[in-house]
Amino acid sequence: MSDAAESPTNPQYFRKVFGHLPTGVVVVTGRSLDNELVGVTIGSFASISLDPPLAGFFIGRASRSWSLMAARGKFCANVLAASQTELCWRFAKDATAGTDGSDGSVGSRFDGLEVGVSANGSPVLPDVVATIDCDVHAVHSFGDHDLVVGSVTALRTLQTDVPAMVFVQGKTGDARIIL
Repeated sequence: MSDAAESPTNPQYFRKVFGHLPTGVVVVTGRSLDNELVGVTIGSFASISLDPPLAGFFIGRASRSWSLMAARGKFCANVLAASQTELCWRFAKDATAGTDGSDGSVGSRFDGLEVGVSANGSPVLPDVVATIDCDVHAVHSFGDHDLVVGSVTALRTLQTDVPAMVFVQGKTGDARIIL
């Protein structure tokens, strides 16, 4: 038996219902104007257009990480492997202002990681499946989130033999479960 319909203004129920919809998981990375490494976990990254090549994601307007990298106008989507749950949660913890990394700086979430550099100069996390470099094309506000649209400037597949991560009902998993 299903739950009775509830108001969409109940945020807990809203999350519960949408939690049944699997999403891919990326960590969007970039650099601040001070060259600090910045990253945030995103579950809404998607291709938008083939011609021109556009991709995008939704981010809460309170995100300190996004505001820092947005100032530079470039980002890289790091497609996480199913085995990278620790990275998913490490970068999710700084989704909003006031919940910084362990030492109070957004860059501390990169501590201990062997970080590469993407074509646009953004950080590349170790062992990710793929990277997608973008220049910020447009930002549109909707409710308490912004839709960030990026012009894709470079694409790279780094691992073809490992499954990408999916997120569903509060848990990370293996994208192969649906293949």
